[in-house]
This record gives sequence, structure tokens and C-alpha cells, in this order.
Amino acid sequence: MESLFADEAFDRRPRVIAPGAVWVPGFLDAAAQTWIIRQYAKWQSGPVPAHATSIAGHPMSVRTIGLGWHWQPGRYDRHARDVNGQRVLSFPDWMTRLGRRVVSHAAEVVADDPDSPADAPNLWGFLPEEYSPDVALVNYYDGQAKMGMHQDKDELDPAPVVSLSLGDTCIFRFGNTDNRNKPYEDIRLASGGAFVFGGPARFAFHGVTKILDATAPEHGRLDHLGGGRINITMRTTGRN
Repeated sequence: MESLFADEAFDRRPRVIAPGAVWVPGFLDAAAQTWIIRQYAKWQSGPVPAHATSIAGHPMSVRTIGLGWHWQPGRYDRHARDVNGQRVLSFPDWMTRLGRRVVSHAAEVVADDPDSPADAPNLWGFLPEEYSPDVALVNYYDGQAKMGMHQDKDELDPAPVVSLSLGDTCIFRFGNTDNRNKPYEDIRLASGGAFVFGGPARFAFHGVTKILDATAPEHGRLDHLGGGRINITMRTTGRN
């Protein structure tokens, strides 16, 4: 019975979710997933540990590590002044290259989509040679963690957001740019998948409603963390 609800039982073809938003399941192969999970173990060791950011005095259920910049609601800083005052790790060069590969693949998906304008990749900022993210927010979700509907709007540069998933599958809700309500679509983001949103979808509300326990593939398991999911989102702050 469980096989009926495994990720392989669902349509895993890359597709345009909405103008400006592209889902690319299975982008990372098994070796890449295992390698990035090992990098996460290094990021955990500091100088700024994974922490629960507070919003309006309430701690988030995810635990975050910033690469390149430290994020607090409404601001970016090179130092984690609300955690331990230490400077965050640098944004790695390999992640820039990886982000450009994701954007390039997303542009190909858009180019093959009959419902997207011919110049959509340019209009949506899906230009891999120009994509230069400078921050990654790395969020760890345990089995009970969620993320409320929100917009990524603290960046001065509207370049696309690139998201990568590792570990257990989540139910990702991708909505509209007007409010947190319908219309939205619920998508199963599985380990190794990528999601890109820019252009008209750059400020769409989105969130995570559920983590599906024990759905990670062997190479994406996070047993050392007690299971759960790692999400990496690359953005371009537009700050110096």
C-alpha cells in the first residue's frame, strides 16, 4: 500500500507551475545529495549554529544556517547579532555554479512549455550566465516543522530564488502574489528536487504545510539528525 503513495507514483516531470515558477524533480543525483548532506554537517559546526529565528517574538519551527549573510526579518547582516555575534560562513563558489545549473535547466523547461511566451526565460530572469546569488538560507525541518505562507521580499535584487530539497518529502504550497489564500497548488518536493521562482512569481506567497515522515531515499536520509528535511534557498540580496 505504501508504494501507492511513494513519490515515484506521482508525475515527476519538470513543469511550469505558474508564470515565473518552475519545478524540476530529481535535479540532484544520489551522489550530489549525499555530498551536500555532508556539507551541512560542516555548516552545523559553526561559527553560527543552526538556530530558530524569531518573528514577532515567536521562534520559527525550522532551524536556519545562513551562508554569505545572516537573515533576520527585514534585514541581512554579515554577523549573527541575534545569535552569538559571529560572522557567518561565506557563500561557497560551488553553490553559485549549482544555482546557475538549476536556472539553466529551468530555462529549458520554460522554452519547451507551449503555454509560456517565447521570451519567457529572459522576462523571468532565468539567465544562468547572469545569476549570482550571494546568500543561502539553509533550513532544517524536523518531522513536526512547518513554514507559514510568506513572501521572500527582504532582497533588493529581484533575481530568481533557487530552492533545493534534501531528505524527507514535504508538501510545498505555492500560491499567488496577492495574498495567502487560494489560488495555490500543493506540490510534493522530494529529495533532490529543485524549484525556481522569479519574474511574475518572485513575490508569490509560499510555505510548507507538512513533512512526510520516512520518505527520504537511502542516499538522502538524515538519520543523524533524526530524519526530516533540509531546504536550501539561494537568493541575491543586492547588498554590499
